[in-house]
Amino acid sequence: MKTVVSIVAIITFLVIAQEVRSDERHCLAEAMYHEARGQGLMGMLAVGVVIQNRVKHKTYPDTVCGVVRQGPQWKGNPVRDRCQFSYWCDGRPEKVTDMESWGQALSVATTLLTTRVDVVGLEGATHYHADRIKPVWASGMRQRLHYKQHVFYSEK
Repeated sequence: MKTVVSIVAIITFLVIAQEVRSDERHCLAEAMYHEARGQGLMGMLAVGVVIQNRVKHKTYPDTVCGVVRQGPQWKGNPVRDRCQFSYWCDGRPEKVTDMESWGQALSVATTLLTTRVDVVGLEGATHYHADRIKPVWASGMRQRLHYKQHVFYSEK
Protein backbone atom coordinates (compact mmCIF):
# COMPACT_ATOMS: atom_id res chain seq x y z
CA MET A 1 0.00 0.00 0.00
CA LYS A 2 1.39 3.37 -1.02
CA THR A 3 1.22 6.19 1.50
CA VAL A 4 0.92 9.68 0.15
CA VAL A 5 1.67 12.49 2.55
CA SER A 6 0.67 16.09 1.92
CA ILE A 7 3.25 18.81 2.16
CA VAL A 8 2.64 21.42 4.79
CA ALA A 9 4.81 24.49 4.25
CA ILE A 10 5.68 26.60 7.21
CA ILE A 11 7.09 29.83 5.91
CA THR A 12 8.77 32.13 8.36
CA PHE A 13 9.26 35.58 6.98
CA LEU A 14 12.85 36.07 7.97
CA VAL A 15 14.34 38.02 5.09
CA ILE A 16 17.90 37.03 4.36
CA ALA A 17 20.23 40.01 4.17
CA GLN A 18 21.51 39.39 0.66
CA GLU A 19 20.47 40.21 -2.83
CA VAL A 20 19.14 37.47 -5.03
CA ARG A 21 21.59 36.80 -7.83
CA SER A 22 19.61 36.59 -11.03
CA ASP A 23 21.54 33.53 -12.27
CA GLU A 24 20.81 31.62 -9.02
CA ARG A 25 17.13 32.60 -9.25
CA HIS A 26 17.00 31.48 -12.87
CA CYS A 27 18.73 28.14 -12.15
CA LEU A 28 16.39 27.40 -9.24
CA ALA A 29 13.26 28.39 -11.18
CA GLU A 30 14.40 26.40 -14.22
CA ALA A 31 14.95 23.25 -12.17
CA MET A 32 11.62 23.54 -10.32
CA TYR A 33 9.78 24.26 -13.57
CA HIS A 34 11.24 21.35 -15.53
CA GLU A 35 11.24 18.84 -12.68
CA ALA A 36 7.83 19.56 -11.13
CA ARG A 37 5.62 22.02 -13.03
CA GLY A 38 2.91 19.36 -13.37
CA GLN A 39 2.80 19.07 -9.58
CA GLY A 40 1.84 22.67 -8.96
CA LEU A 41 3.23 25.15 -6.52
CA MET A 42 3.84 22.65 -3.70
CA GLY A 43 5.64 20.19 -5.99
CA MET A 44 7.93 22.94 -7.24
CA LEU A 45 8.51 24.12 -3.66
CA ALA A 46 9.54 20.58 -2.62
CA VAL A 47 12.08 20.35 -5.45
CA GLY A 48 13.40 23.81 -4.56
CA VAL A 49 13.85 22.80 -0.92
CA VAL A 50 15.86 19.72 -1.97
CA ILE A 51 18.10 21.93 -4.10
CA GLN A 52 18.63 24.32 -1.19
CA ASN A 53 19.35 21.41 1.15
CA ARG A 54 22.05 20.28 -1.27
CA VAL A 55 23.57 23.77 -1.43
CA LYS A 56 23.87 23.71 2.38
CA HIS A 57 25.28 20.14 2.43
CA LYS A 58 29.07 19.64 2.41
CA THR A 59 28.94 16.95 -0.31
CA TYR A 60 27.39 19.12 -3.03
CA PRO A 61 28.35 22.35 -4.79
CA ASP A 62 27.70 25.50 -2.75
CA THR A 63 25.61 27.34 -5.36
CA VAL A 64 22.17 26.63 -6.81
CA CYS A 65 23.51 26.55 -10.38
CA GLY A 66 26.33 24.24 -9.30
CA VAL A 67 23.85 21.84 -7.71
CA VAL A 68 21.33 21.68 -10.57
CA ARG A 69 24.02 21.37 -13.23
CA GLN A 70 26.14 18.85 -11.35
CA GLY A 71 27.33 15.92 -13.40
CA PRO A 72 29.94 14.87 -15.93
CA GLN A 73 30.48 16.96 -19.04
CA TRP A 74 31.95 16.23 -22.42
CA LYS A 75 33.10 19.10 -24.64
CA GLY A 76 31.25 21.57 -22.41
CA ASN A 77 27.91 19.74 -22.54
CA PRO A 78 26.30 17.56 -19.89
CA VAL A 79 26.60 13.83 -20.54
CA ARG A 80 23.13 12.53 -21.37
CA ASP A 81 21.28 10.90 -18.45
CA ARG A 82 24.29 11.19 -16.11
CA CYS A 83 23.54 14.32 -14.11
CA GLN A 84 21.81 14.87 -10.79
CA PHE A 85 18.70 16.56 -12.21
CA SER A 86 17.33 14.75 -15.23
CA TYR A 87 15.99 17.81 -17.08
CA TRP A 88 19.53 19.19 -17.36
CA CYS A 89 20.94 16.26 -19.34
CA ASP A 90 17.95 14.67 -21.07
CA GLY A 91 19.03 15.94 -24.49
CA ARG A 92 16.09 18.34 -24.81
CA PRO A 93 16.37 22.13 -24.72
CA GLU A 94 15.31 23.87 -21.49
CA LYS A 95 12.35 25.55 -23.16
CA VAL A 96 9.58 27.30 -21.20
CA THR A 97 6.16 26.67 -22.70
CA ASP A 98 3.82 27.17 -19.73
CA MET A 99 4.11 30.82 -18.72
CA GLU A 100 1.85 30.48 -15.68
CA SER A 101 4.02 27.70 -14.21
CA TRP A 102 7.17 29.64 -15.12
CA GLY A 103 5.84 32.66 -13.22
CA GLN A 104 5.14 30.44 -10.21
CA ALA A 105 8.62 28.94 -10.41
CA LEU A 106 10.22 32.41 -10.48
CA SER A 107 8.10 33.48 -7.50
CA VAL A 108 8.96 30.38 -5.47
CA ALA A 109 12.65 30.76 -6.38
CA THR A 110 12.65 34.35 -5.13
CA THR A 111 10.92 33.33 -1.91
CA LEU A 112 13.32 30.44 -1.29
CA LEU A 113 16.35 32.65 -1.90
CA THR A 114 15.19 35.52 0.32
CA THR A 115 13.12 33.90 3.06
CA ARG A 116 13.65 31.04 5.46
CA VAL A 117 11.26 28.30 4.39
CA ASP A 118 10.80 25.11 6.37
CA VAL A 119 8.71 22.35 4.84
CA VAL A 120 7.48 19.71 7.24
CA GLY A 121 8.55 16.30 5.96
CA LEU A 122 11.47 17.57 3.90
CA GLU A 123 13.94 18.27 6.70
CA GLY A 124 17.36 17.29 5.38
CA ALA A 125 15.98 15.86 2.11
CA THR A 126 18.67 15.88 -0.57
CA HIS A 127 17.28 13.38 -3.08
CA TYR A 128 14.07 12.59 -4.91
CA HIS A 129 12.92 10.56 -7.86
CA ALA A 130 9.78 9.98 -9.88
CA ASP A 131 7.64 7.33 -8.21
CA ARG A 132 7.47 5.30 -11.42
CA ILE A 133 11.14 4.31 -11.08
CA LYS A 134 13.16 2.56 -8.38
CA PRO A 135 16.77 3.81 -8.35
CA VAL A 136 19.40 1.67 -6.63
CA TRP A 137 20.52 4.49 -4.36
CA ALA A 138 17.04 4.78 -2.77
CA SER A 139 17.49 1.66 -0.63
CA GLY A 140 20.35 3.36 1.22
CA MET A 141 18.29 6.47 2.02
CA ARG A 142 15.53 7.36 4.47
CA GLN A 143 12.22 8.04 2.71
CA ARG A 144 10.86 11.34 3.97
CA LEU A 145 7.85 12.16 1.84
CA HIS A 146 5.84 10.99 -1.15
CA TYR A 147 4.15 13.92 -2.84
CA LYS A 148 2.25 13.41 -6.07
CA GLN A 149 4.73 11.77 -8.50
CA HIS A 150 7.91 12.31 -6.45
CA VAL A 151 9.45 10.44 -3.54
CA PHE A 152 11.84 12.46 -1.34
CA TYR A 153 14.76 11.13 0.74
CA SER A 154 17.39 12.17 3.24
CA GLU A 155 20.52 10.34 4.29
CA LYS A 156 20.01 7.73 7.00
